[in-house]
Amino acid sequence: MLLKLLDGKQIEVNENENGHDVASKISTSLAKNALAYKLNGNLYDLFTQIKEDGDFEIITSSSDEAFALLNHSTAHLLAEAVQHLFKGAKFGIGPSIEDGFYYDIDFGDYVLKEEDLPKIETEMKKLSKKNEYIVRKNVSKAEALELFKDNEYKVELINELPEDEVISIYSQGDFVDLCHGPHVPSTGFIKHFKLETIAGAYWRGDSKNEQLTRIYGVSCFSEEDLEHREHLKEEAKKRDHRKLGKELGLFMISDYGPGFPFFLPNGLMLRRQIENWWYQIHDAHGYQLIKTPVILSKELWETSGHWDHYKQNMYTTKIDGRDFAIKPMNCPGALLVYNSQLHSYKDLPLRLGELGLVHRHEASGALNGLFRVRCFTQDDAHIFCRRDQLQSEIENLLKLYDEIYSTFGLDYTIVLSTKPDSDYIGDDEVWAESEKILHDACVATGKELKINPGDGAFYGPKLDFKLKDCMGRIWQCGTIQLDMNLPERFDCFYINANGEKERPVMLHRAILGSFERFIGIIIEHFGGAFPMWIAPIQINVLPVNNKFHLEHAEKVKDELIKAGFRVTLDSSEEKLGYRMRNSILKKTPYTLVIGDKEKEGNLVTYRKYGSEEQITISLDEFIKMASDDVKEKKFLVDPKSI
Repeated sequence: MLLKLLDGKQIEVNENENGHDVASKISTSLAKNALAYKLNGNLYDLFTQIKEDGDFEIITSSSDEAFALLNHSTAHLLAEAVQHLFKGAKFGIGPSIEDGFYYDIDFGDYVLKEEDLPKIETEMKKLSKKNEYIVRKNVSKAEALELFKDNEYKVELINELPEDEVISIYSQGDFVDLCHGPHVPSTGFIKHFKLETIAGAYWRGDSKNEQLTRIYGVSCFSEEDLEHREHLKEEAKKRDHRKLGKELGLFMISDYGPGFPFFLPNGLMLRRQIENWWYQIHDAHGYQLIKTPVILSKELWETSGHWDHYKQNMYTTKIDGRDFAIKPMNCPGALLVYNSQLHSYKDLPLRLGELGLVHRHEASGALNGLFRVRCFTQDDAHIFCRRDQLQSEIENLLKLYDEIYSTFGLDYTIVLSTKPDSDYIGDDEVWAESEKILHDACVATGKELKINPGDGAFYGPKLDFKLKDCMGRIWQCGTIQLDMNLPERFDCFYINANGEKERPVMLHRAILGSFERFIGIIIEHFGGAFPMWIAPIQINVLPVNNKFHLEHAEKVKDELIKAGFRVTLDSSEEKLGYRMRNSILKKTPYTLVIGDKEKEGNLVTYRKYGSEEQITISLDEFIKMASDDVKEKKFLVDPKSI
């Protein structure tokens, strides 16, 4: 077999060789540091036999996949330690997550406490020193059921698999777990970790199920990296959007509507600024804006395929004896809009933009502030174009993504998600063509991309945009999905240059993704200290003494409002220092002080958020400076320094 390495070189391997064998052929040091390997975009255990030709990469601690690989393995080490310390404990699932790992465990009658975590850590360190191999084995469904017969959680997972499914298990020492893998080669690679907290978690996120104990932790390849990540987590706690949302009066969640957020006056003002800007940008980029109904009939969702592929996440109802569903996605409505008129090839590309409210039934255990909700507004667009327009259209989209993300100081990477292994619609040839078009558009614009095999939507492949905030956390927001299937299902067509019907290609596109989730992200990214242009309150005016300065302070406020600013005036009887501190706590971009000299000279003394310096200038100069901040969308404070 022939493998192509990252540097373009090719290496020949024998039938029985594995990833470690290949690493050894390349260099001794690489073999020593190898954790796993990737072949044709798929990740494998280091000692798994190589069975096909293709693109080959050794995964080391510096690889993007390494953190998740290590943390998944550390979850198994945690479970092994718990098995030794708490007899009879039963294990649910233990995945890696964005910032570490967790394991859901049934401790029976024992109530695990935070004080137990150091004891578990100590046992994990003992097991790590044994450097036991982590070994994969494939078993039949019957063998798996026998092996895990005393664990009802694993039995439930196994019973959901097809009868002929080959099931993988992993063992280390005396611990065995049901797992897809892959893992690091041995427990000796797991050295720097910390168990952070415990929480209750319903089995599979369903409140009707047993409540398990979830242990959260993080694992790193060095002590320095572990300390850095712990520091970032402490910073994240200070910036928690749920905490800041309450303190700054941005949003609330009521027990009367779990997962359905309420936007408060300040939060709605913040949202309005982003929405207005979104509309302006889309007007400038040639989009036609639409609004489609929230509730549509079952027949539409059957045509789109959502009824078969997504019904479990949809809210349904009956109207006049017919089945209807609240829309979980905006695309079928956009298709109906397209089909409402006859289109010529000259009309394309047709860009239909929509801020559409959608509803999805999320498990109660998964709800999390604005990050995971049950109703949200997607900044959708559905672009209908000819095949010869596809690449240029995607290239233009990539420029638009740059423009929008850079406005908030957010870097990003692109991931190409390809055809799922099952439960998809359309021909394999169409999928392959679609994936190539997306790949080539990124290459043409100089954008690097990674491959995420099997994670495409059920109707087409997609480009996912992973945003990085000021703390280095990664967020999935934007997406471009190439769809040749739904136009077929909805019989969409345009009249080509020969006067014949031809099928358009459809691009599904979201940039911010969910408005709610994006607002949660920027609350944490900016720590609540928003740039002037989106800040709910931009300026707070403080008269030094109400008796002498209030009347002039009100005139200053009126002038600022006329100039287009969002202004408050704090004329409470509290001391000036107290009112100044309160303005800073509310993270107001500019706080103005009005005293004798300001009143006499039509001046203002301003203090910018994040600075202790107080500067006196004329009111006209201040209005010009603040207007420039808004127009240029400046950051008054570096988000990393907040």
